[in-house]
Amino acid sequence: MAPVKKQVSSDSAQYCVIAAPFGRLGIWTEMVEGSLMLSGIEYLPASATLVSPQNQLAKEAEKQLKAYFQNPHHEFDLPIKSSGTEHQQKVWRNIQTIPVGKTKTYGEIASKIKSGPRAVGTACGANPYPLIAPCHRVVSAQGIGGFMKENSPGLYRQIKLWLLKHEGAL
Repeated sequence: MAPVKKQVSSDSAQYCVIAAPFGRLGIWTEMVEGSLMLSGIEYLPASATLVSPQNQLAKEAEKQLKAYFQNPHHEFDLPIKSSGTEHQQKVWRNIQTIPVGKTKTYGEIASKIKSGPRAVGTACGANPYPLIAPCHRVVSAQGIGGFMKENSPGLYRQIKLWLLKHEGAL
């Protein structure tokens, strides 16, 4: 499954691609009501062409992401553009409470927010800020589960395994 570049409909949007231990990360930044905000992060294969960050926020995002790759306990502090439905935001907020090195099942999160496991999985797949809202920490009751809308072995599942190992959850 080839990654699909997120479409940001703004003349002020900028995109860069940085190296990650498992491949590459695409980082979107965008002016929102006069403030530069992070508007998305996407997982990319190692074959993706690197593109240097062009603004201060993208440079800071790269710095913080590299800090996370060195230390999984790094806490992100980046201005994030609000996005998603009310349900998705509730799922993403809940995921941010899962400690490094721990996991929760889709069912556990669903029970906590009074939703269904599939709806939680769908919200995880739509997460525009992976790593910041660490959806890789959400697993199936029967195993690792899917990741980024991918339910079979592939790029995203390999990234999920890498992240969980990096954090000491596997």
